[in-house]
Amino acid sequence: MMADLVAAPAPVRIPVRSPGGATFPVRRIFCVGRNFADHAREMGAAPADRAARGRPVLFCKPADAIVTDGRVPYPRGSRELHHEVELVVALGRDAPDGPLDRDTASSMVLAYGVGLDLTRRDLQAQAKAAGMPWDTGKAFDHSAPVSELVPADEVGPLAGRILRLEVNGDTRQHGSLDDLIWDVPDILHELSLLFALKAGDLVFMGTPAGVAALQPGDRFTAALEGVVEFSGEVTAG
Repeated sequence: MMADLVAAPAPVRIPVRSPGGATFPVRRIFCVGRNFADHAREMGAAPADRAARGRPVLFCKPADAIVTDGRVPYPRGSRELHHEVELVVALGRDAPDGPLDRDTASSMVLAYGVGLDLTRRDLQAQAKAAGMPWDTGKAFDHSAPVSELVPADEVGPLAGRILRLEVNGDTRQHGSLDDLIWDVPDILHELSLLFALKAGDLVFMGTPAGVAALQPGDRFTAALEGVVEFSGEVTAG
């Protein structure tokens, strides 16, 4: 057996609400853009509707972008860090081959959480203006703070659940999951057309309107109301 030239990184693990203190090792992070019409409008895009929605905007973050202790260093290379509060979906088993139907997609969900899709908005805007990929605006260090995960059978139906984000005690974002353009089974189906989904994958489901800048020293509390809250602070980079 050949030896590794460098030490293999340990998997990123997210705490799971359970009596035994289980954790969820993260394999990949998939993200959805423009999944709330009000956010699409505030970003200057024409929102899709349920009748003629086309295909969702999908992108990825690295697994080691996860932050579980709430401490978020201000990122290098940017002067415009924005928050985006989102439902987080954790997959507990591998998908079968082929496109997922709604029932199979739903059965793959292990747990839910709440997270922030942090964005270097200035770098994203520059890339968009140049017609270039905007990975540098999304897939950077510490760009995916996330709460503990709550088993799906404890959460129950998502209908009517509210996403909320407060910064320094003021509400910045507040939106119902009823307003998702693509719901969880929809997105898992769309992802299955492009990727082999597996246990350990996370999906950040998109953000409602109200995205705005964060500064060093800002404190935030993200919530999937009635399910889980997650607090943290932006520190000097």
